[in-house]
Amino acid sequence: MSGKITKEDMEEMREIFGKIDLDNDGHICDYELHELLKDTGFSVPGYKVREIIQKLDRNNDNKISFEEFLSIVQDLRGSEVAKTFRKVINRKEGILAIGGTSELSSEGTQHSFSEEERYAFVNWINTALEKDPDCQHVLPMDPNTDSLFTSVGDGIVLCKMINLSVPDTIDERTINKKKLTPFTIQENLNLALNSASAIGCHVVNIGALDLKEGKPHLVLGLLWQIIKIGLFADIELSRNEALAALLRDGETLEDLMKLSPEELLLRWANFHLENAGWQKINNFSSDIKDSKAYFHLLNQISPKGTEEDQPRIDINMAGFSEKDDMKRAEAMLQQADRLGCRQFVTPADVVSGNPKLNLAFVANLFNKYPALTKPENEDIDWGLLEGETREERTFRNWMNSLGVNPHVNHLYGDLQDAIVILQLFEKIKVLVDWNNKVNMPPYPKLGTNMKKLENCNYAVDLGKGAKFSLVGIGGQDLNDGNPTLTLAVVWQLMRRYTLNVLEELGDGEKVNDDIIVKWVNKTLAEAGKSTKISSFKDKEISSSLAVLELIDAIQPGSINEELIKTGSLSEDDKLENAKYAVSMARKIGARVYALPEDLVEVKPKMVMTVFACLMGRGMKRV
Repeated sequence: MSGKITKEDMEEMREIFGKIDLDNDGHICDYELHELLKDTGFSVPGYKVREIIQKLDRNNDNKISFEEFLSIVQDLRGSEVAKTFRKVINRKEGILAIGGTSELSSEGTQHSFSEEERYAFVNWINTALEKDPDCQHVLPMDPNTDSLFTSVGDGIVLCKMINLSVPDTIDERTINKKKLTPFTIQENLNLALNSASAIGCHVVNIGALDLKEGKPHLVLGLLWQIIKIGLFADIELSRNEALAALLRDGETLEDLMKLSPEELLLRWANFHLENAGWQKINNFSSDIKDSKAYFHLLNQISPKGTEEDQPRIDINMAGFSEKDDMKRAEAMLQQADRLGCRQFVTPADVVSGNPKLNLAFVANLFNKYPALTKPENEDIDWGLLEGETREERTFRNWMNSLGVNPHVNHLYGDLQDAIVILQLFEKIKVLVDWNNKVNMPPYPKLGTNMKKLENCNYAVDLGKGAKFSLVGIGGQDLNDGNPTLTLAVVWQLMRRYTLNVLEELGDGEKVNDDIIVKWVNKTLAEAGKSTKISSFKDKEISSSLAVLELIDAIQPGSINEELIKTGSLSEDDKLENAKYAVSMARKIGARVYALPEDLVEVKPKMVMTVFACLMGRGMKRV
């Protein structure tokens, strides 16, 4: 590609130049080039960097201006230097553009993606779905190509990965697997996206078309969220009581329960490092680059032969004293491989300190070899360890799917400063005065609680202004994490959010429960269906027949009658119907957050959201 530089080339070069020019002085110096190479896992000695600079520096001032950079681009284009240079920039760009966030950027901006993530996720998916007969048409994928982005295009792999992370989210009977057409593929992608949303993935900016086209940054962003939910599922005290071994002096279970999965993982790693007599780490990026902490961690958690089902595995520490970082990382990963845990990172990912992939590597280690013993301590109040209720989980997943920041791990603890609640008010179109009325973290050491309480009071004021029913609820209740009263506020936010969607579809006409019930019955009757509902408390709803018939009324022919259990139904029959109904609702495009059990038990709040979401989907037909 010699010859004239096009306008696009020029813009690309300026972007590359800007990425290397860290201090924005319009020149690249040896330090900046050295940093770039180091960050991307290519640790090049100083003299090599100076050699590159000398080759590019036309006016001998020991630095490169943009003009010099441009003038040598043509020479470079055909040379090996150019290829490695471009590769390095791409790798750096991948880390820069996607970083450690799951914030999905909107259309129209330049998106790069991380090759490291692609490589890691492909290997993880290949292993996870290796024996799944429905995925053999795309597996195994080649981690060194873009096959991942075409393989997710029919929705099957995504649906399967969601079920691996949160079992039974999707009723397998609703996945289209044979003789796929553009329409049945679209249904699979709807099912995957709406189910991902229901387990708490932020999918607001992703459409079925983006996945069908395999847009790399969106596919990787979604996959990371799905994989992370699965990896983090058991890093939670109520599901893993042995985590109480990580309690420090003077701490209660409540203190430990407030920690996020990331914080618990860090504490877990440091617990084992302390036992090994090694210094603690503060992160899974810069502090693990030399692999030494990992060596000690593997040595601590490897099976010691004391459990019957786990033969002893001795970690070979010889690689610990290896001089070269990359070789030491490879030696460490060979030991991890003996534990069956070499997933997510390559030596380069360890040495460059890729935070996302190292977090996944450690989470996988924890899941396979926690090496913790539940303390037999009389002082511990195990009664505190109730897992979250279905309702709490649904609310939490709903919030996270809307992209609130910070991510909500614990419903009450994470809402105590009201920052998330205020973001939810914005989602229901209530104006929030962030500049004058909200105290943003980090909070001062003195008076932290006061600042949080002021936010909570403001949130309650906004609720009253939005005509919420808040009798007997004050900011203090949110600040205390009072479950009943916090849920009352959160439910009203979710309800208003759901009704707003309907009002927007219905040209702003007000919607309430009665209007939804009337719409449901009218739609059922017009389609010649026999079911009807009297309210969201109607016990007949427990069979899910009204939901299934409504789905078929909205999208005729979508329901397979043979799969519906009718007549006198056992609880198991009802649950089978409900699972089919919830997945089918998602498949025809309704973003349902409720769970099958909510229908079987006829939980009025959640039942209302199911019918409201279906009404929204039904109104979109016109």
